[in-house]
Amino acid sequence: MKSISLIQFLIEERRAGHINAELSLLIEVVARACKRIAVATNKGALGGVLGEAGTGNIQGEAQKKLDVISNEILLEANAWGGQLAACASEEMEDPQPIPDMYPKGHHLLLFDPLDGSSNIDVNISVGTIFSILRCPDGVTEPKAEHFLQPGTTQLAAGYVVYGPATVMVLTFGHGTHEFTLDREVGSFILSRRDILIPEETAEFAINMSNQRHWEAPMQRYIGELLAGKDGPRAKDFNMRWVASMVADVHRIITRGGVFFYPLDAKIKSKGGKLRLMYEANPMAFIIEQAGGAATTGRERIMGLQPTGLHQRVPVFLGSKKEVEVATHYHVAADAAV
Repeated sequence: MKSISLIQFLIEERRAGHINAELSLLIEVVARACKRIAVATNKGALGGVLGEAGTGNIQGEAQKKLDVISNEILLEANAWGGQLAACASEEMEDPQPIPDMYPKGHHLLLFDPLDGSSNIDVNISVGTIFSILRCPDGVTEPKAEHFLQPGTTQLAAGYVVYGPATVMVLTFGHGTHEFTLDREVGSFILSRRDILIPEETAEFAINMSNQRHWEAPMQRYIGELLAGKDGPRAKDFNMRWVASMVADVHRIITRGGVFFYPLDAKIKSKGGKLRLMYEANPMAFIIEQAGGAATTGRERIMGLQPTGLHQRVPVFLGSKKEVEVATHYHVAADAAV
């Protein structure tokens, strides 16, 4: 079977009318930047990238050195290509405009430069998540409000997981596809086309240390899973939790499962834990295009109208039937009040 490179795949998508030349070039730029991040990640202690950066991001979280490095790599790579009007990062309070010395394009890029960075020092998989929107017509100086588009308007979304292999998963709204980095030739090669997530699963990912803080419907749902064959679900479930959303989602993309970061008493005032624009929307797009489902526990994630660049939401995603059950429990509980 002839291997298909990412560039060849993008040309195919252009010929099919799924993307335009500018979006194709933008994906190539992001992919090149992610290859640089992969190199920095793989060097570990030898590259001097481990440990704290001594700074904090807009989220009030301590930054790792590789958080800062990854953010700079993506900003630098996308500054001059001419495909972007502006970009926004989870690590920065405001969008980054394209410098006046460079041409501007018609797209907006949002990214989480290094998801799961708390795992860097212990050599567990981390990743990059990105989402691409169209800049509204007539806007020459994009501000935060121009990024506040529902997930349904995304032109593309993807993530790269830096693990034993470096893998990119990508969607343009016509299926979800996986590319594996061939280090010998330096190219991402198509490794799975039109991925489909099984509708049913017996595997879930959740941070059980927060159980005492969950809402009653979440307590009920997880309680049923833990009861196994003797409980109302009449089957045993396995739990996995990497604490890197990219790694947990990639497991679902590979073999099915569900991932939950529900609302709890600790984060209720913030609206949730994960960021809508940088994590929830792009992952929801990828999961839905692979036949899965993605909700807040109450409504479809991609149907939300964003209210802030760093807005947080609960996230339920993965195999469709389990997401539907967990969502139903929350909706029913709300209706009973």
